[in-house]
Formats: sequence, C-alpha cells, structure tokens
Amino acid sequence: QAWLVVPLFHREALLGFAVLARPRAPRELNWEDYDLLRTAGRQVASHLAQEQASEALAQARQMEAFGRLSAFVVHDLKNVAAQLRLVVANAERHRHNPAFVEDAMRTVGHAADKMERLLAQLRAGREATREPAVRVDLEALLERVAERAAGRRPVPEVEVQDGGLQAVAAAERLADVVGHLVQNAQEATPPDGRVVLRLRREGAEAVMEVEDTGCGMDEAFVRERLFKPFDSTKGREGMGIGAFEARAFVQASGGRLEVRSRPGEGTSFRIRLPLAGTAARRAAQGA
Repeated sequence: QAWLVVPLFHREALLGFAVLARPRAPRELNWEDYDLLRTAGRQVASHLAQEQASEALAQARQMEAFGRLSAFVVHDLKNVAAQLRLVVANAERHRHNPAFVEDAMRTVGHAADKMERLLAQLRAGREATREPAVRVDLEALLERVAERAAGRRPVPEVEVQDGGLQAVAAAERLADVVGHLVQNAQEATPPDGRVVLRLRREGAEAVMEVEDTGCGMDEAFVRERLFKPFDSTKGREGMGIGAFEARAFVQASGGRLEVRSRPGEGTSFRIRLPLAGTAARRAAQGA
C-alpha cells in the first residue's frame, strides 16, 4: 500500500512522483527524513531529466539525419528528372533516328538504375548503400558526361591532354558530380558561350576541369555560400547541396575540389584525384 508520495522536481518543473510503500516497522518521520527524501527526490528528478534530454537529442539527430538524406535524394532525383525531360524534349524530332533511340534507352536505363539506388538509400540509409570504389577511366567518364549533357546548350566540349588516366572512386557518384558541375555551367552560360571539360595529369594527380564562359561568381559568394549546404540561389528550384556534396565526395575519394571564378568572365572547377595504377607510377618516375 502507498504510504508516502515524494514529488520529483527539476528546476521547479514537476517530472513525476515517487511512491513509497508502508514500512514494516511503523515510525514517525522527522526533519532529517524529510531532508533526505527531498535530496533523493531531486537526484531522481535530475536523472530523469537527463534521460529525457538524451532521448530527445537522439530523436532530433535522427530527424536531422533523415532530413539531410531526403534532401540529397531529392537533389539526385532532380538530376534524373532532368535527363528524362531531355529525352522527351528531343523525342518528337529524333524518334525515327536509331542512334537517338539507342541513346534514349540507355538514358532511361541509367535513370531506372539511379532511382533504384535512391530507393535503397531511403530504406537503409545513405552509408549502407555506398557505391564501392573502382578504377575509373576518366576520359571515358568525361565523354559519357558530355554525351548526357549534349541536349542542352552550350554543348559541352571535351579536351583530353593526357589519355589513359585512371583514378579510384565510386564511378557513378563521380559521374554525377561532374555532371552536376556541367549542368551548372550550362545554366550559367549563354547558348553561344562555351563549356569545356578538360583532362590532364599534374604530377601524381589526374585533373578534371569544367570551365565555362558564363556569368561567374564573386569572391564573397565562393567563400561564404558556394559550399554551404541548403543555401541556394535558385529559390524553390534548388536544394543548395550540389557543390557541397561534390566537394564532400571528392575529399572522401582522396582528392580536392578547386574553384576559380570572376563575375562576367566565367568559372572553372577542378577535380584533383590521385592517379591509380601505372599512370601514377609513370608520374612518380618522371618526377
């Protein structure tokens, strides 16, 4: 049977009650007993408050992680949708061209694979479905990215100074990163401008460059906003995470992403990755 109810206060907030059963030996409580019960009640309340705060923090972190994951997935879905819209836009004019049909089927297949990966990320979390790193033929990758973006103007040009370069990275993620930079370059450049993809070797690194003659960015924007997640100049159309994700991926692959830009002149993004295999050994021997 209940004998004594001790309120549990933490910072003047009532968190609950502790109910004590009647003792076997009857006794009267004195002031020392009351002080002890008040002290014990405060200690119990403090532990309860700490437990509640820890649980709330864990839930908040889970929601934040899910929110960020959702934003990344939405960003990737936007790129997939852009590819499919490009196919639809050109279908009326080129539907009887076998080369276009073949390329369209390849694009649709790539989009389907990408969406399956995105669904897997939503189910299991981004890290659980991380794409494995493999040797990537960088020249072939740039050609593939340029081909996918050829339906938008200006049509990307590819200039290869050093062929046969390979790097170790997640191939599709790397293609997505370069594709994002190309898409941004096209959006920032008038149709009669230029978007150029370059590949060369510098020491033990492969350098992939995406350069445009578009509107450019000022130093303050590059320093303060370009790589800040969820900060977009495109309003509701943008998620503000493309450049942030690109730099994070390149750094995770052992490289770095550099940017040079001037308002009214254009922008250059350079992805530097360690060379893989024989190319790296040749570079080391020639140094």
